[in-house]
Amino acid sequence: MPATEHSDDERERCVTGIDAIDHILNGGVPRGNTVLISGSVGTGKTSICIEFLVRGALNGENSLYLSVTEPTDKLLMNVIPFDFFDDKLVRQGKLQFVDLPKIYDKLGIDKEDLDFDQTRLLADTIAGIVEEQKIRRLVLDSVQERIRDFLLRLGTVLSAKGCTTLLVSEIRSSEDGYSQWGVEEALADGVIVTGNLERRGDLLRTLQIVKMRGTTHSRAKYVLDLTTSGVLLVPLLKGGSVASGG
Repeated sequence: MPATEHSDDERERCVTGIDAIDHILNGGVPRGNTVLISGSVGTGKTSICIEFLVRGALNGENSLYLSVTEPTDKLLMNVIPFDFFDDKLVRQGKLQFVDLPKIYDKLGIDKEDLDFDQTRLLADTIAGIVEEQKIRRLVLDSVQERIRDFLLRLGTVLSAKGCTTLLVSEIRSSEDGYSQWGVEEALADGVIVTGNLERRGDLLRTLQIVKMRGTTHSRAKYVLDLTTSGVLLVPLLKGGSVASGG
């Protein structure tokens, strides 16, 4: 896969542990970046995020998954059973899963109608959890309508704590742009887009890194394969072929 050399004065990297993505990004996501993972249903967004957290936890970085819409016990039942997943990561608190509605209830927040003060309160509460639990990797699945104030606040405080964050946004395949509400991609430091591509009768998952502040990177489109060994990428060649290798 093509990669561009990067200078020695670039920022510290958060090595995702997904080898192909780290290669495309010339060493990983710049530490502290907030990255939007955007795509239609069934394109691998959640699997990418789970692997990102598990790889981090295995490498000694405390990791947190915040679920907005789907209970985490159901989520874990449906996600690909990675060979490298170890239950002790959860027991030891290195890999944590929290249902965000429980935080809403604790704070007395109406999730259907967040005002400015409530978005700041929610962002500061999440930042407090990150600091208390020494979280270095965070996934928020998925982002909500009252997004601008929330993302600005959350991104600023988490970046200052050195926490690298993935935000999941589901969009319909027919939509323009990279996010549900139209502002996430402008506020995020990076945008990774997943999709479906019909080719020769098969429906292929694809991945493309559209934007990543703090590093040079390939903007090519790759075929994404979800396996028990983790996320694999191969180049999507022009003319209808998929290159061999991973």
